[in-house]
Amino acid sequence: MLKETAQTTSHILMVRPANFGFNEETAASNAFQTKDDAHSNAEVSRLAVAEFDAFVEKLRSVGVDVIVAEDTNRPLKPDAVFPNNWVTFHQNGTIVTYPMYATVRRLERRDDIIRSIQERFRVEQKLQLQEYEDIDQYLEGTGSMIIDRPNKLVYACLSPRTHPDLLMRFCKLMGYTAVPFHAVDGDGMEIYHTNVMMALGETFVVICLDTVQSEIEQERLFSKFEATGKEVVEITLDQMMQFAGNMLQVRNAKGETFLVMSEQAYESLDAAQIAQIGKHTNILYSPIPTIETNGGGSARCMMAEVFLPEK
Repeated sequence: MLKETAQTTSHILMVRPANFGFNEETAASNAFQTKDDAHSNAEVSRLAVAEFDAFVEKLRSVGVDVIVAEDTNRPLKPDAVFPNNWVTFHQNGTIVTYPMYATVRRLERRDDIIRSIQERFRVEQKLQLQEYEDIDQYLEGTGSMIIDRPNKLVYACLSPRTHPDLLMRFCKLMGYTAVPFHAVDGDGMEIYHTNVMMALGETFVVICLDTVQSEIEQERLFSKFEATGKEVVEITLDQMMQFAGNMLQVRNAKGETFLVMSEQAYESLDAAQIAQIGKHTNILYSPIPTIETNGGGSARCMMAEVFLPEK
């Protein structure tokens, strides 16, 4: 099998939502999620679709290959727009599906989406971890894990949605080394997903270090970043709450790279941070306020990278 050597891909799977909305089941562990009482459920769903379509158009306009799967009307899946939590596609031909914390989110795992990917890309093996739901162990894909593919590292802040035993199981199966740590927000609440406080690019890392209260864990992170040649772009707790940690670097067919984020995240950055990121990559942003407010996730959560080799 091929080794994973690329950190970025030009192939992105996104799911166009059919019934996007506020999910009561996930809100308890997601401090980023707020119910929008100003709009009806139908209006929230309609606004989310418009934001999704504009976002896809932005990505395609710079040459990123976006594979859009349509959400099904039934059963209702309010978070279907965030496929990165239930599936990952790897350069060695592996597809991994994951155990989800919220029971309603388990409905998002769809064999038909995987089959459509297999029509175009080569698949060598499938690893199904969802059986761990039976023993209340969860690992929510690239929400839980920030994967440094060339260096075979997985960064993960532990939370109810990221179980340490299952993290180690994933790393053993895939040949990675885990870098677990603990992270809390300004109110002392465990951060539910690593990808809201950290984003890893080819040559840089965006991270809210104020969330990591252990000096030992901070030092371990810094040593890994230094050893793997990542320039650290620090963001504040306030910027993190505006989704400045929820970014993903992608590339186009020409090999140009883009750090993709929401408009809110971009506007939270200061000039120095924008300049620091600009040394490494282009910036691409799109407004997704309805999705961010009600879903508690942002641009990175909407994109599942497809690293599988093309047929």
